Amino acid sequence: MKVLKYLVMGTAAFAFTAMASAAEQGTAAEAEAMVKKGVAYAKANGRDKFLAEVGNGKGQFIDRDLYISVWSTKAVVLAHGANAKLVGKDIIDLKDADGKPFMREVVAKAASANNGWIEYKWVNPVSKEIQLKSAYFEKVDDMLISTGHYKK
Repeated sequence: MKVLKYLVMGTAAFAFTAMASAAEQGTAAEAEAMVKKGVAYAKANGRDKFLAEVGNGKGQFIDRDLYISVWSTKAVVLAHGANAKLVGKDIIDLKDADGKPFMREVVAKAASANNGWIEYKWVNPVSKEIQLKSAYFEKVDDMLISTGHYKK
């Protein structure tokens, strides 16, 4: 009976840890919702105020491993919630951990649709591990607003 008690307690502890770990990472729905929130903010407050808010390291567009990135339709970084050093850089030829030129895919998709999803491997800013990332973007005027969630 004692063994069964410890087995149940151990299973419960493992399940709790797994749930807590999953809660630390954003979901696809949360990533898409963050982009939509960013789009609404940009339309309501204007481009400059929106870009400043995205660049605010403690602002409303950062949540755990979710953050907004904003690029021009030519892949120049306009604002970045996780790495302000990228602002102003042309990243059209940026490749993921496997050598995939994912920004070219984003720009091509944005030219034919106002929104979409792409996948690439990127460093998770929280865990510092390379993970598969699924990113959602929407095109607003000459800006591409994106947030991605990391998959385990």
